[in-house]
This record gives sequence, structure tokens and C-alpha cells, in this order.
Amino acid sequence: MNTEAKLTKYVRASGCAAKLSPGSLGDVTCHLVSFHKDLLVGFEGNEDAGVYRIDDATAMVQTLDFITPVVDDPFIYGQIAAANSLSDVFAMGGDAKTALNIVGFDGKNHTTEILTEILRGGQSKVAECGAVIVGGHTIETPEMIYGLSCTGFVHPERILRNNTLREGDLIVLTKPLGLGILITAIKADLLDDAAVIRTAETMRTLNYKASLIAREFGAHACTDVTGFGFLGHLHEMAGGKLTIEVQSSAVPYFPEAIPMASMGIIPAGSYANKEYLEGKVRFSRDIGSDMEMLLFDAQTSGGLLIAASPENARKIEERCLSEGISAAIVAQVVPKADTDIIVG
Repeated sequence: MNTEAKLTKYVRASGCAAKLSPGSLGDVTCHLVSFHKDLLVGFEGNEDAGVYRIDDATAMVQTLDFITPVVDDPFIYGQIAAANSLSDVFAMGGDAKTALNIVGFDGKNHTTEILTEILRGGQSKVAECGAVIVGGHTIETPEMIYGLSCTGFVHPERILRNNTLREGDLIVLTKPLGLGILITAIKADLLDDAAVIRTAETMRTLNYKASLIAREFGAHACTDVTGFGFLGHLHEMAGGKLTIEVQSSAVPYFPEAIPMASMGIIPAGSYANKEYLEGKVRFSRDIGSDMEMLLFDAQTSGGLLIAASPENARKIEERCLSEGISAAIVAQVVPKADTDIIVG
């Protein structure tokens, strides 16, 4: 049996590990207080990564993430897991420099050839953004996991935080929505090969180029779309100070995700996101229950949400598209209304 077949069997048995819901995570981190004069970004604000100042020109960006298998091929799984982990550095406006492998592997039932392919996939993405693998840690686990602990650098005055958007900003989304639903469909053998390939290609695409473009055109705020979903991460961006109006018809998504959602092929994390955001999101018109779930869908290695002035947001969108990067202006920032997010 080849490595792909072995991993296929494993993925269908285990699926993708769910993150803690936003509410549960908040209940935990609210008890953690971390202060230092050089700690520029810590627990507050549910930021994508921590940032620690080294000197007046350099700050260190630190983050880690790992996932269980989301596709059959071990090399591509490694690429997706690495892209997912590195994304938090890019979302903070940083450049990744080093990474440590985080591995949980079932060596009793799977050959080391599979693990070699996973690590090769991860290394390929780390190298793609100019960083380097410097080591890692491996344990024996019944459920396979892989990810990275990443370190990057950013100028202390050029950090892109998730909640520093400004009234009047437009918000650009890179990468279409629906990845959580499609991963669930892959596990259930409900997607054809072409759809599986498109899904995997999107997830293994780094957010590095999009981050560079955001920086070039003076983005005010940035975050990546992961487990809390599109609306969950917009809620973090609003920060309780402003309201974000979403134009649902402009939001890009995988067309295959709609029929899957209508069949109930939806990850548990997406339902948790919807429950948490009750009272924080208002739908000003009926967009259909399936489209609603796409907006709550828990993503793996999703795109960036980039807030910038209208002029610069349009430049970011245009440049991304010219570089072959999916991008669309999907929302605008307005004065605080009766809710954090209004979907029209």
C-alpha cells in the first residue's frame, strides 16, 4: 500500500480536530495576564500572534498551530499544516524566519515513510517564504497531528493588529470561504477529484504575498480567517468600537460548499461560531441558511482579512488579482451601530 492510500485510510478515521469555541477560549485566556515593557502584543484582543520588542527597529513575532490530516496525500497535508501555521506571522505584518516542527505520530500503525512526506511538505512551504526549519519535537499519539512553532520579525511600528481598523475602511478578503465544509465533505467522500484539488491548492497557498501587498498599500488592520470563521474574525476586528457592514453578494466562496451545507455536511466548529455570535451579528436580509453557514464556517488555512482606506483597499484588491491571488472587497467599516456586524 502506498503512502497516499495509508493516509487516506487514516484521514477518514480521524478527521480534523476542532478548536475550542470562541467563548470557551475566552473563558480560559481571561485568567492569563502577561506584562512586560517589551511585550507589544500579548493575550489581549485575541491577536494572531505574540510580538516582543528586541530593539527600536526589530520585534519578534511568535505563534504556533497544528492540525490533524485534512487531505489524503501526506506531502500536501504537510504543506497545508505549514501554511496554516505560518499565516499568523503574515497576518501580523511579519516575515517568517524560523520554524520548529510539532508532530504527533502513530508509529504503530503507520510507516515512517508517511511522516517523512509530511515533514517534506512542511519544509517546502517554510522554504517558500524564506524561512528555515531548525528542529522540532515528536511524540507518539493515536491521532496524527502536524504543525509549526514559528518565529518571525516585524518593525515595532509596523505591526498589523486585528482591531486597529478605522471608520470608513473597506475590508478585503483573500481566499474563498467554505473550506471547513469542504474538508468535512472530503472525509465523507462527497467531493470529486477536481474539487478536492482546488480545495487543497487553496489551503496550501501561503498568505505571504497577500501580506506583502497589504503592507505596501498601508493596511490599517489584518487577521487571517481560521477556526472562528469569517464572521468570528470580523467580530474581533470590530473590537466593540465600530460596526462592520458585510456585502454578502461580494463574498467569494467555493460553489461546491452550498450543496454540501444543504446536506448538513458542516463541521461542529461552525455551529459553535454561530452560537457564540448570536446577538453580535444581524442579517438585514434573508441570504439563505446555507450561505449563512458559509459565513460562520470554521476555516483551515483560510485567507486574510485586510482593512485599509477605500483607495488603498481597491489597490490591494487589484494588485492581488494581478498576482493571481483571490481577493474581493467584502465589507466596510461604519460608526458603531446596535450590533458589531450587519450582513446585507
